[in-house]
Amino acid sequence: MKYILTNYVLNLHKNKQLKIQELTTVSEMLSEIETIKFLYPNMTIQRYESFLIDMIPKDYKQVAVFDNETCVALSGFWFGTKLWTGKYIEIDNFVVHPEYRKKGIGKIICDFMDAKANELNCTCIVLDAFTGNFDAHRFYYNQGYVPRGFHFIKTIDENGFS
Repeated sequence: MKYILTNYVLNLHKNKQLKIQELTTVSEMLSEIETIKFLYPNMTIQRYESFLIDMIPKDYKQVAVFDNETCVALSGFWFGTKLWTGKYIEIDNFVVHPEYRKKGIGKIICDFMDAKANELNCTCIVLDAFTGNFDAHRFYYNQGYVPRGFHFIKTIDENGFS
């Protein structure tokens, strides 16, 4: 399946159309804060906006799936280059509305990321999943992802986490 990467309508069921859309501006992303809150319930609009203002100039974008006008899933992603990979996409903050989970919506986002990575001539797609998030681990394994290493962190300010 080929994606038009900015705006694509998916016919999944007889009377069901889902639209996938790339979000590139602060205002587009802010309008979907309720979906982000499934991942970060305490996220305020002010905090989210300040993060986005910092992130977007560093090649951060989002892809969202809409059922009519309702955002039912979204994922952030970064495009960059590293010495060990060359060009890559990093998936960030992947979330599906609880009522839409296990219905293939996450796969739609992963297929979009695959197409985007091919379009940008990337060598790989990378992501982090929290160590205790076993549902995410299973999902990513099923999408062809494998652990390649550890992502170590050293906390400097615990209060800065979302």
